[in-house]
Amino acid sequence: MKTRIIGYDFARAFAIFGMVFVNFKIVLDSTTGNETLRVIVSLVEGRASALFVVLAGVGISLLTKTARLQKDASVIIQKRLSLLKRGILLIVIGLLYTPIWPADILHFYGFYFLIAAYFITVSDRLLWGASAVSCLAFVLLLFIFDYETGWDFSTLTYLDFWTFAGMFRHIFYNGFHPVIPWLAFIFVGIWLGRQDLSHLALRRTIALASGSVWVLTELASKASIIVVSQYLSHSDSYDDIISLLGTSAMPPMPQYIIAAGSLAILIICLSIEVTEKYPTNRMNTWLAHTGQLSLTLYVAHVILGMGLLEALGLLNNKQPIEIAVISAGLFCLVSIVFSHWWVNRYKEGPLERLFKKISEQ
Repeated sequence: MKTRIIGYDFARAFAIFGMVFVNFKIVLDSTTGNETLRVIVSLVEGRASALFVVLAGVGISLLTKTARLQKDASVIIQKRLSLLKRGILLIVIGLLYTPIWPADILHFYGFYFLIAAYFITVSDRLLWGASAVSCLAFVLLLFIFDYETGWDFSTLTYLDFWTFAGMFRHIFYNGFHPVIPWLAFIFVGIWLGRQDLSHLALRRTIALASGSVWVLTELASKASIIVVSQYLSHSDSYDDIISLLGTSAMPPMPQYIIAAGSLAILIICLSIEVTEKYPTNRMNTWLAHTGQLSLTLYVAHVILGMGLLEALGLLNNKQPIEIAVISAGLFCLVSIVFSHWWVNRYKEGPLERLFKKISEQ
């Protein structure tokens, strides 16, 4: 019988919480208020969603582990079909969801799954190679296509999303979570899912390596911006340098992928460390239950969470960051309580059960 590694669920809960705080900040247009809070929330931007995607890669790896190890062609085909079904369902739900939440990640997720289905049996070296190619391909595309095409960045609106060219461009190149280079997170997650993180020495080695890469990448990015900016005379050029050399999620330059990916690996390793060290801790259990309902909660934070904010007249009205943090915190608290109650009764979340049922047909 398979033993569930609750550390992954624990990490998934924090990925959801981070996305809730960032997204509530965006929809409440929280550009004023306590500076410390605004800085803290801004630090999570692009990191929580990256963690979410790396964990998706881990899930794909665990789901297809038996097929990969047995090298049974029929089982491999079955698992690929399962991933393809999940991917198509995610694309459909995500596109239906996009008019409500333009920054949706689900339809991107769907394309990640479609492509990942063909990488479940490749070697670790090829996974890392594909990750590097994905990052370098994005840089190449920057030289060929204007990254800002289709965008009104003042309102974070993609003007021609519902055209074929606009949707293709948005999904694969310059959307919120474009396939190129975000596939790198999926490939890294698949690799991580193959590692025996229950082995203490290996887990701590990976955590130390990923933590070091994260810190060094962030420092190198900041240093390069400082050095290059000394030779600039116009503020517009300075903004361009920050975009090209910084570690923000848009545009997703290689240093962003490296920083966010290594941080995600570190958080996952630490989550497994905490849950293994304190296996009976009640809060750990409740957070793990929350992570098990991550898909359901992701949809709920828009439909229910933002729906309530709109009903209260708070949406898009330049609320201070304190309002965004309090709103997000309350949603996360309710999510923890609800998830614990639900998992103790039904084991799987509503959407999680739907996806499992469809993919296994």
